Amino acid sequence: MTRIAVVGARGQLGAAVVHEFRPDHEIIGFVHADLDINDPRAIEVAMARVSPHVIINCAAYNAVDAAEDHPLDALRTNALAVRSLARAATAADAVLIHCGTDFVFDGTSDRPYVEDDLPNPRSVYATSKLLGEWFATDTPRHYVLRVESLFGRAPDGPPAKGSVQSIVEALGRGAVARVFEDRTVSPTYVLDAAWAMRGLLARRAPAGVYHCVSSGYCTWLEFALAAAEILGVEPRVHPVRVADVKLRAERPKYCALSNAKLAAAGVELPTWRAALEDYLSTFGDDLRNQPAHR
Repeated sequence: MTRIAVVGARGQLGAAVVHEFRPDHEIIGFVHADLDINDPRAIEVAMARVSPHVIINCAAYNAVDAAEDHPLDALRTNALAVRSLARAATAADAVLIHCGTDFVFDGTSDRPYVEDDLPNPRSVYATSKLLGEWFATDTPRHYVLRVESLFGRAPDGPPAKGSVQSIVEALGRGAVARVFEDRTVSPTYVLDAAWAMRGLLARRAPAGVYHCVSSGYCTWLEFALAAAEILGVEPRVHPVRVADVKLRAERPKYCALSNAKLAAAGVELPTWRAALEDYLSTFGDDLRNQPAHR
């Protein structure tokens, strides 16, 4: 039985990781009340105490726009804390799994990004996440999994959140969902991401960076129309263009990611539509039964 320390264990992704690994492994979950990941000494002491075989970091500063005004907060959590976790992993001879983001790319590609493509972050958040990737690779046994537009939830996890959830909740209650018609993504279903982590560990895949996203890609408009079809509701959507929306931090416009490297390691993820169908088959009734839009 492998002893696994999950940092950020009650978050959307962390809860999915705990759900995936708990039946067969010893899980030590850390939430903020247990561990201040911005305190290097606290990380050192905590990991030395539990002596994990694997450390999975699901904690992050995800306030993309707020990071522009609070860069130190983003850097502490997304970069310096990862450096501390990497050092703890090295000391314990443990594997470190760290989650990155598609935002490390500038979004100007005309084809899905692969792991060897040159990053070019365009925001404080994106820069802090890229630094975190680099720190994670300081420990020899590491997997950096770039995830994108996380959606879904574990059966016993917290309520889902994020762009996908905002879209499906609006559709479910009959409201109009405002969606980008010219922003392309490869979403990540949290249960698939957790399953991919287990697959990489079980196969002892080579250390490195992997794109951990659903197969294929879509615009947010295409995603919303698919969600409405699966839910069996009217597709009330209002398409908008990236240029027409003022955001504090720049988002990559085209950010499809290729997961071919992950598949070559023996971990093949379903398409984004299949993942969405799986999620909505479980929680779709909850969305449909929300109060009607006024």
